[in-house]
Amino acid sequence: MKIALAGAGAFGEKHLDGLKNIDGVEVVSLVGGRLDPTLAVAQKYGIGHATTELAEALGQPGLDAVILCTPTQMHAAQALQCLDAGKHVQVEIPLCDSLADGEAVLKKQQEAGLVAMVGHTRRFNPSHQYLHRKIAAGELAVQQMDVQTYFFRRSNINAKGEPRSWTDHLLWHHAAHSVDLFAWQAGPIVEANAIQGPIHPELGIAMDMSIQLKSESGAICTLSLSFNNDGPLGTFFRYICDNGTWVARYDDLVTGREEPVDVSNVDVSMNGIELQDREFIAAIREGREPNASVAQVMPCYRVLDRLERQLKGA
Repeated sequence: MKIALAGAGAFGEKHLDGLKNIDGVEVVSLVGGRLDPTLAVAQKYGIGHATTELAEALGQPGLDAVILCTPTQMHAAQALQCLDAGKHVQVEIPLCDSLADGEAVLKKQQEAGLVAMVGHTRRFNPSHQYLHRKIAAGELAVQQMDVQTYFFRRSNINAKGEPRSWTDHLLWHHAAHSVDLFAWQAGPIVEANAIQGPIHPELGIAMDMSIQLKSESGAICTLSLSFNNDGPLGTFFRYICDNGTWVARYDDLVTGREEPVDVSNVDVSMNGIELQDREFIAAIREGREPNASVAQVMPCYRVLDRLERQLKGA
């Protein structure tokens, strides 16, 4: 299977590292914002074609699919461009930063009949998969999820500490992970509320946010997000259930008493992004809808839209 990857930054490299482990896959084109650093990454991973134009990558002979790791503001338009070109597409989270754009991608996917998937990695982390299987088997039910998403970011830098050409967003990007995960684990969301702190004078975004959710099962979720946290960084999920408590830290899982849980046999890898890519490729090969398809994650973006309108007082 021939794949083009757009976005040669921090997350692009995470996908390239995962794709190396998947049989029968070749990354034939790499798209980046600037040619010289894109060529350097292409050389590092043995990719024969590098460009700054997605259209050029889409024209590569025999291309089957595209993975988009580009700036948030480009995701929906580029997903549409890939689908229009007849290519399957995986879009890194978030699918969009406006509901209308996300709905347009869903409509196009349904018309084209191609695989269109979003990088909601929490569905693939072994820690969350482990608990999802217990929930599906009726062994436990979520009562409350307490989620902390914390970064220390006073300037526009990416996950590698390098300057970023676009502005990240707590609601449409970082909250999307937890809103979708809560619904996946506890059922459709029926109530949602949000408050936010001051808008940063240069970045133009809120640096702190608090979100409350309730699912139709009665479970609740409290989500705290901050770009001001000068301490342990990342996202930490506490599952308070009717039959135990767990804390998930990306691919790792412990009980509420900090006892390690072995999740090494949950899937073929302990790398959530690699597992995400494996699902994308398997869905294309098997002609089926993937986990985290655009259709499956759209309820998350409808909730984010409600929260955004609430924050704006609309």
